[in-house]
Amino acid sequence: MSFGDKIAWDDTVLPFQLDRSDMRGRVARLDGVLSGVLKQHNYPAPVEALVAEMALLTALIGQTVKLRWKLSLQVQTNGPVRMIATDYYGPEKEGEPARIRAYASFDGDRITDETPFKQLGDGYFAIMIDQGTGMQPYQGITPIAGTSLSDCAAAYFAQSEQLPTTFALSYGRSTEAGQAEKWRAGGIMLQHMPKASPFAKDAPAGDAPEGVLLSADDLVNGDEAENWNRVNMHLGTVEELELIGPSVPPTDLLVRLFHEEQPRVYDSQPIKFGCTCSEDRVRQSLSIYSARDIEKMTTEDGKVTADCQFCGAHYVLDPATVGFEADGGQ
Repeated sequence: MSFGDKIAWDDTVLPFQLDRSDMRGRVARLDGVLSGVLKQHNYPAPVEALVAEMALLTALIGQTVKLRWKLSLQVQTNGPVRMIATDYYGPEKEGEPARIRAYASFDGDRITDETPFKQLGDGYFAIMIDQGTGMQPYQGITPIAGTSLSDCAAAYFAQSEQLPTTFALSYGRSTEAGQAEKWRAGGIMLQHMPKASPFAKDAPAGDAPEGVLLSADDLVNGDEAENWNRVNMHLGTVEELELIGPSVPPTDLLVRLFHEEQPRVYDSQPIKFGCTCSEDRVRQSLSIYSARDIEKMTTEDGKVTADCQFCGAHYVLDPATVGFEADGGQ
């Protein structure tokens, strides 16, 4: 089987539990999702790598949210890559795919030859959960930390949720003779579960002392620390090709890594690229503007245009039909 073939476990997240060590985790493999996210944009290579990593983290973290919930990750910095935003939409019904979308904004003339993470600079990493109409959204923020976006996510869980969390990720372009180059990604997320967290229960989590950035190791002691260190030692033996390659199913990988921990798997969650933009949403976003404002947005050929940053969809509207002064109550 080649990388070019559709593999059964591509674009899925497999949740699992390690009964011996009281840990839970997810294994994710992304292929078509990344193609959907990246094909509409001409990102420089470092930006593509950051978006791919962010999408993989979104899949791993997002699998915990309930039906119809929305989870968003966001990075904002003062570096060449100013922002990366991702959304994970929980499935509408059991068994249906979840949807992921992502985009980045950046200053092209500031992109350097340094590693992708070096393009971020100082800033913050945020996680937001929208539970739907009438429910209070949840948001947590932590500073950019470590040497990767997965380090930022682990620091977020330690700082904001007091959940020891670790990641092993692999992502990059795969190439095969006679086939187009494309992005693939795979990863494992492990988490020592929990006293109280919006990712496990509805109870709010506490905060660390001001100015102190916690790590996973700060949160475990005694038997928990022994379990945590042992499982992370196993995770540290994983190879890149085991995470993204076509030969090792996620279930076999879990047995290879954690057979001593008594791994137990649950139903996998399929994922696809999906955007929620529409002409109605564009009209709604323009409904706050007056006719004079709409006139300033109108092009020389008499149209109002809008582009979706996530999927590249292009909308062309009649200026007489948008804004709060338009006919029909717009």
